[in-house]
Amino acid sequence: MNTYSFKIQNLKCGGCGNTVTKNISEIENVENVTIDLEESIVTFDAIENGPEEVKKKLTSLGYPLEDELNSTLSKAKSYVSCMVGKMTK
Repeated sequence: MNTYSFKIQNLKCGGCGNTVTKNISEIENVENVTIDLEESIVTFDAIENGPEEVKKKLTSLGYPLEDELNSTLSKAKSYVSCMVGKMTK
């Protein structure tokens, strides 16, 4: 198992962090998910296709990687994900 870190966009608060942590932790073969809110970095341990699955999930939640397109739709998705994260603490 390897450790990966991705710098992501639209990470604003603990609600966002909760949503990202919960959803990434549900991916098979992904463990030990942590969020650095100040640096907008998600770190996790994974094997095989884990990093690609994490990238897909982050994008679907509205948190694309730093070097990816951050569209208006991504920003809107991140606001919804943030609210869900705040309500499910």
